[in-house]
Amino acid sequence: MYLAEQLKKKSVAEYLLYMWQVEDTLRAYDLDVERMAREYIPQFGLDAEKSEALRGWYESLIEMMREEGVTEKGHLQVNKNIIILLNDLHVQLLKSSKHPFYSAAYYKALPFIVELRAKSVESQEKGEIENCFDALYGTMLLRAQKKEISPETATAIDNIAKFIALLSDYYQKDKAGEVEF
Repeated sequence: MYLAEQLKKKSVAEYLLYMWQVEDTLRAYDLDVERMAREYIPQFGLDAEKSEALRGWYESLIEMMREEGVTEKGHLQVNKNIIILLNDLHVQLLKSSKHPFYSAAYYKALPFIVELRAKSVESQEKGEIENCFDALYGTMLLRAQKKEISPETATAIDNIAKFIALLSDYYQKDKAGEVEF
């Protein structure tokens, strides 16, 4: 909760990846907030008030996951909405001639995005921005498991990460009213 608040202000991309990780963490604890309160929350070393607030946050996320039917896979609507906003901004930036660096980053990442989309029907049903986040999240999980990442994959992820970082920066600037189209 505390990290999520900080990330949301700093980088919407990092925030979204963190929230996907939170969803998976909740699933790993079988959506059992009592178990999380016993086994997970204490590792953060928070005082009683902050621990209880974090427990409440997890509990509300679990309730939302149940209500939205994403207890086994998928993402909360609040997180999907961020993807939608990012996709809308992406389209606006590409249509505008005022952001050539953004377009260049996108076109540099595009071959890797196309390759990702070709690998599964599920990827083809999603938009390009969500595909990028899936790739970043998947790579994050592989690194956490200390699994090897091929040089080709590393190159693809590097290009996608730079593109998504730029989109994330534009998102923050757009929210502040600093982007002209």
